[in-house]
Amino acid sequence: MDRLKIGVIFGGSSEEHPVSVKSAQEVAKNLDTGKYEPYWIGITQSGAWQLCNSPGTDWENTDARPVMLSPDRSVHGLLVLEQDRFEVIRLDLVLPVLHGTLGEDGAIQGLLELSGVPYAGCDIQSSAICMDKSLTYAVAKSAGIATPNFRVVAEDEKVDAEQLPYPVFVKPARSGSSFGVSKVAGAEDLPSALEAARQYDSKVLIEEAVAGSEVGCAILGDPSTPIAGEVDRVALSHGFFRIHQEESPESGSENSTFIVPADISEESRRLVQESAKAIYRTLGCQGLARVDVFLQDDGRVVLNEVNTFPGMTSYSRYPRMMGAAGMPLSDVIDRLVSMTLHRKKR
Repeated sequence: MDRLKIGVIFGGSSEEHPVSVKSAQEVAKNLDTGKYEPYWIGITQSGAWQLCNSPGTDWENTDARPVMLSPDRSVHGLLVLEQDRFEVIRLDLVLPVLHGTLGEDGAIQGLLELSGVPYAGCDIQSSAICMDKSLTYAVAKSAGIATPNFRVVAEDEKVDAEQLPYPVFVKPARSGSSFGVSKVAGAEDLPSALEAARQYDSKVLIEEAVAGSEVGCAILGDPSTPIAGEVDRVALSHGFFRIHQEESPESGSENSTFIVPADISEESRRLVQESAKAIYRTLGCQGLARVDVFLQDDGRVVLNEVNTFPGMTSYSRYPRMMGAAGMPLSDVIDRLVSMTLHRKKR
């Protein structure tokens, strides 16, 4: 039986480039090459596309060739560029192992829609909605899902710092992994927090600090029949959760650990899982997502954010939660492939 030809796109131009490379390395360890023939497509931080032998640490310099995903549906895949010619590689599907801007915001999904190549994960609309936290909250709130109170600050907009109910979080509306996020205790710290957030996005959110435990739930599947992985809890020693920003995250965080399964009651666990599924459906997600919420002392669940292609690194939350539910990353990949091809046939 012929192996499925899978294009794995990783890297990218966003601040989450290094995380994406590590995610692809973990995918490589868990991809069954007896079933799949992978084509590793790395995007450099400057935006150059390269077909490489693997997502290893030296992928940019080891026999990499310029490549592009053709928007021409008759090609249905890659054009590998040579000096005076090009090679066509027809793909069966794509795994866009990309995080953040141009990876989870609908941009790469739009290119894949043009190309006609099936791809795993959320579509253009759900990717765009979930990437912009203000849109996430607006859509979720319209469906009766609890969200933090927030306000949007446009580029160069002035904010009366004395009028805010501190503490608040200031964050880029369209970024990930806590880049540019600050917890602000008083008016004197607001200007520097806005400046930090604007390094990543011209659109900024000022959001109330929600009291409660930070918990997450991995979701896999179509909107009609999503599967919930185990629930985790972020245990903080101080400060706030800032994933992927340590010098060596593989060795752990300096202020947080993950408890999987979460040390919460069975009733709360079921509530978080069902709430995560409802959020997933409301936002139109498909394939996979990690839904992060606050679990308050009174049992109320408040939405935090949704990651439409969460990290797949050795230390990432999503594979840990699915693994704790009895589904290793190799099985997650198999199910994503199966779902993607099934959607193509419908």
